[in-house]
Amino acid sequence: MWVRKRLDIRWSDLGCALRDCITRWDRKTLAEEVEELWTRENTAFACLSVRSGFDLWLEALALPAGSEVLVSAITIRDMVRIIEAHGLVPVPLDLNPEDLSVDIDSMQRAISPKTRAVLVAHLFGTRQPLEPILKIAKEHGLFIAEDCAQAFAGRQFTGHAQADVSMFSFGSIKTATALGGAILTVRDAALRRRMKELQTKYPIQTRGHFIKRVFKHGLMKLMSYGPQFASLIFAMRVLGRDPDKFIAGTARGFPGSQLLLQLRRQPCAALLAIMHRRVAFYSRRSLEARTKHGERLLSLIGSVAPSPGSHSAIHSYWVVPVLHDEPTILIRRLFDAGFDASLAHSLYVVQPPTDRAHLRAETCEEMLPQIVHLPAYPEIPDRELRRLAQAVRASVVRAPVDAPEHTMARRAKTRV
Repeated sequence: MWVRKRLDIRWSDLGCALRDCITRWDRKTLAEEVEELWTRENTAFACLSVRSGFDLWLEALALPAGSEVLVSAITIRDMVRIIEAHGLVPVPLDLNPEDLSVDIDSMQRAISPKTRAVLVAHLFGTRQPLEPILKIAKEHGLFIAEDCAQAFAGRQFTGHAQADVSMFSFGSIKTATALGGAILTVRDAALRRRMKELQTKYPIQTRGHFIKRVFKHGLMKLMSYGPQFASLIFAMRVLGRDPDKFIAGTARGFPGSQLLLQLRRQPCAALLAIMHRRVAFYSRRSLEARTKHGERLLSLIGSVAPSPGSHSAIHSYWVVPVLHDEPTILIRRLFDAGFDASLAHSLYVVQPPTDRAHLRAETCEEMLPQIVHLPAYPEIPDRELRRLAQAVRASVVRAPVDAPEHTMARRAKTRV
């Protein structure tokens, strides 16, 4: 059984994380070293998570209540919750399925006198061009934030030079995970100082909490191997639990309803130490290998199951998404073939303000429910990629002939 995603961390890194938990560190010095390692332009800011950093950025900006923030229509729900917690109004921007870039017509329609900022998410490992967005933002005096949590590529890419803030995650299932943490590139010095001042008022993440994370992720890594994972799925079914929801839940960084309380903490020294290690020793060879696997899998699948973002000029295949008219059927058939595929559980389509219902992101609303994430990482040999692609193709071929045509899948097959 090939699990949906392997944690991008070595056993030696987990061992170092445990060592870091019992080592006496100067936390302030560690944070400065992480930030200097990320970029020597003195623009980096280390924090607990991308959510934490985004919350601090909005707090430091202090936008007037009721201001609107334009948001890539597909994002994680927590980013919308944070916007709303600051008394701001999220407004969706529809996406082009070919490269997952913001639809510029959608952006032009969404801008109003209340618009103050834009949050752009780079999805699935793609990196969309910001130049058209930046041009419009400059004309209207808007702040630009880019969420690069799924587009990590090491220190070679620390964000677009003209974005106000670029946010990179080291969360559980992210590239080069440090079991948490984030680095933001904040280009306004005064704003960055204000964010640091605000963060110093937060309680520090406890060492005990981070030790638990190390053991939890060590267990997750152990269970990601074929026999152990198959045993886990069997046990979940015997207990009457939904394996898909259980697995998705274990990777959540901030479970429960107390989101702001959980994310308003400073990273502990051990987390900063492992972040420093992951940045310092990150090798792009692993990224290149993953990219080749993603490209190979999509070439084997062909056009029968189009992949959102496949036409992006830069794509590292953090995940490999495909569209299918009956995603649950595809997931079940792939599981029977030994592949753990999944729905896009963590993603959410941003809803428009009640008084601007015409701004619905119709393309994203059609697309997201059809997305299936396929397992594709360097540990999967080519013969298994061929078998996975064959299973995907067979599922599409075997779809009921009398099933209603789904416009998004049909449109994507002609456009992607």
